[in-house]
Amino acid sequence: MAHSFSATAVALALVVALALVSCGAEGARPTDTDAAVDVTKFGAKPDGESNSAMAFIQAWNAACKSSTGPSKLIIPPGRFMIGETIFQGPCSSKPVTVEIQGTILANSDMSEFTGKECLLFQDVDGLTILGGGIFDGQGQSAWQYSNCRSSDNCNSPLPISIKFQKVTNGVVQDINLVNSKGFHMTITSCNNFVVERLNITAPGNSPNTDGIHISRSNQVRVSNSVIGTGDDCISIGEGSTNVNISGITCGPGHGISIGSLGKRPEENSVSGIFVSNSSLTNTTNGVRIKTFHNSPKIEASNITFEDITMNEVQNPIIIDQHYRSKKHSTGGVSLVKISDVHYKNIRGSSISNVAITLSCSSSVPCEGIELADIDITLSSNCLKKLLPLSSSCSFAKPVFKGKQNPPACE
Repeated sequence: MAHSFSATAVALALVVALALVSCGAEGARPTDTDAAVDVTKFGAKPDGESNSAMAFIQAWNAACKSSTGPSKLIIPPGRFMIGETIFQGPCSSKPVTVEIQGTILANSDMSEFTGKECLLFQDVDGLTILGGGIFDGQGQSAWQYSNCRSSDNCNSPLPISIKFQKVTNGVVQDINLVNSKGFHMTITSCNNFVVERLNITAPGNSPNTDGIHISRSNQVRVSNSVIGTGDDCISIGEGSTNVNISGITCGPGHGISIGSLGKRPEENSVSGIFVSNSSLTNTTNGVRIKTFHNSPKIEASNITFEDITMNEVQNPIIIDQHYRSKKHSTGGVSLVKISDVHYKNIRGSSISNVAITLSCSSSVPCEGIELADIDITLSSNCLKKLLPLSSSCSFAKPVFKGKQNPPACE
């Protein structure tokens, strides 16, 4: 009899335990975590013609505020056209994942854009963008209106395709950006931000179509991406710190640049930049630092370019502290102090006779410039191939180590 009672008690305990587990599982359903929101449920039309901006915003708001755990915004297969669209935080859901499966088209009607971007993510902590989809900026019809080809001021830049502003703990991976009207992607005032496995393309003559522009951000990593545009593949602007760039295939375009710096009086210094294991092909510049005249007193320091391959590059290694000054006759000098810059294991071919140009400021000469194991040859496509390959140094006293081809400048 005692044995029967014991068996009954054990059975009852198991039933209670299973009930508790069931209740716990019920409490963890998508109402609290992993809530998924599809933009088509809010009226987005995958026809490539209807303006789905409002539907996108409403779907974002639902995903952003749907839970206190993870949530997901889904952009399914199809072609979704949007005008200016702001995905505003902060969000109660964390993290928010945006899965782009289809194609987002930026509206060709420029009157749809009152600001400087098409899609803006702002003030979000915990954001992931993925899905293998496409953002098509449809810039072909807008590039004719850009004044950035001929003007330093570039006062009316065309809309950025995707902008991240004040995003913390962000990840962007496995998406494609094509033919942006202006910059393809900007990362501004962000912290702890990862970009990987992107494909960014635009014609080599498209104006001001930088692939990725980083400014006023800390702890940014960009890796394993293919970028070919009409401007810098990657540009690292003022206020950027602790930026790591690696595994980039760049070209066509203007290369990988720090700057331009010193254009505006409120700019901040740049430091802790590491660019490595990348290749540049048919670009106007390789690895470049560029600063304006009449700049504020800021610094660009602790910078390394390492394990870089140049293929038919016009200016493989260049510091230009007279950026646009000759073309546009600006006065003054650059007050951006460049120091602690290291070029290591740079190799490949140059289509110009001057493969290394260190053109520094007469007011604040470059300091701590190191060139180690440089092996750049003159391309057979160089227009002046009968002239020797050379280096040019002005207001810089670099330290040379290991192999030096072209020969070290004095």
